[in-house]
Amino acid sequence: MKKTNAMRILEKLKIPFTAKEYEDNDDHKLEHGAAEETARKLGVSPDSVFKTIVMRTDTKEVVVFCQSALHEINLKKARNACGAKEVTPVKQEELLALTGYVRGGCSPLGMKKKYRTFIDSSVLNVSQVHVSAGVRGMQISLSPEDLIKASEAEVADLIL
Repeated sequence: MKKTNAMRILEKLKIPFTAKEYEDNDDHKLEHGAAEETARKLGVSPDSVFKTIVMRTDTKEVVVFCQSALHEINLKKARNACGAKEVTPVKQEELLALTGYVRGGCSPLGMKKKYRTFIDSSVLNVSQVHVSAGVRGMQISLSPEDLIKASEAEVADLIL
């Protein structure tokens, strides 16, 4: 198994995690059941699978949101969390240059730069959270508290 930046960060911080590879079908759309499918492949509850969304504010700040993959992000709540008037998803073609990650393999850990990060409060309802390890087809599992610590995130209400 290839070690990713996200894994290196967790190891450096001495945070326990597990990594699991799975067959990625390249379809990461909520309406196609991507969260449920990933959860099934990992053998975990769908509500413990979180996705990473990278957005840009009206002041051009890049911000990161991590939330349940079962839900759409609530843009009003995202704006409130980061104190912006507007937030819009970064374009898919910008994602690699900004983060070092591609769509479907974006981790809240180990991006090229440190961006303000917000994790939905529902993370506190699961014992283990599963997020991308930084490549498609690989997830890392760790405690919600450890994810918050490692990503230096603020916990906020982000979903509908």
